[in-house]
Amino acid sequence: MEREPNYGRHHEPGDGMDTETRGMSQATTMSESDERTWSMLSHLSVLLAFVGLMPLGSLIIWLIYKDRSPKVGFHALQSLWYQVAWVVILVAGWFITFVLSFILIGLLLIPVMLLASVVPIIHGCYAAYKVNQGIDFRYPFIADKIDGGQRMV
Repeated sequence: MEREPNYGRHHEPGDGMDTETRGMSQATTMSESDERTWSMLSHLSVLLAFVGLMPLGSLIIWLIYKDRSPKVGFHALQSLWYQVAWVVILVAGWFITFVLSFILIGLLLIPVMLLASVVPIIHGCYAAYKVNQGIDFRYPFIADKIDGGQRMV
């Protein structure tokens, strides 16, 4: 397979490539199917909670695709902040449960915290399902903070 002669070469000013062509080579557009797939995967990255890396998947998808597709960027950023919020909530909740367990009242909080630990996983999977169906899914509060109340997708 023959490669293009300028494959991987960084173009300098005055090298015959105009600004518009250079911008096109850096930012390629995505098909609607690809947008839907990557948006869905950003929501499904909540499943990384099982290995302790919950917000990492959304962060990586956002960093890679934020310039290529506003839709994927929006869903990945929305999913990222949703997961970060849940990590903070769960860490605080489990800490309080642990501390209160020394006076036995915290033992009553263990079933509540177990249920709360499953909520973001179920909600993230539901969001991925809706996005895959082509529905504009928005997490309450978080989506409005990201796009200022305007619909990005």
